[in-house]
Amino acid sequence: MRTFDLIRDAVLPEFRERVADYLVEYETVLGQGTADAATLQATANQLRGYLRGLNTTRVLGMADWEELDRRVVGTWLAL
Repeated sequence: MRTFDLIRDAVLPEFRERVADYLVEYETVLGQGTADAATLQATANQLRGYLRGLNTTRVLGMADWEELDRRVVGTWLAL
């Protein structure tokens, strides 16, 4: 899924492996398409919070965070 590839690329290189480990669970739920709407919405909101945390700790740049947040909202929350 392209959004998750963008997240991995946007993260500072020294944190990519650790972040990739966390993204697996989000990607599993959001990428499978079999979860109910409430689960998708909750997971997407959790992913937004995780990305916000990465931005706060300077692991992810502000411009990257804004674009990724828009993608998450547009893909999974604007249903």
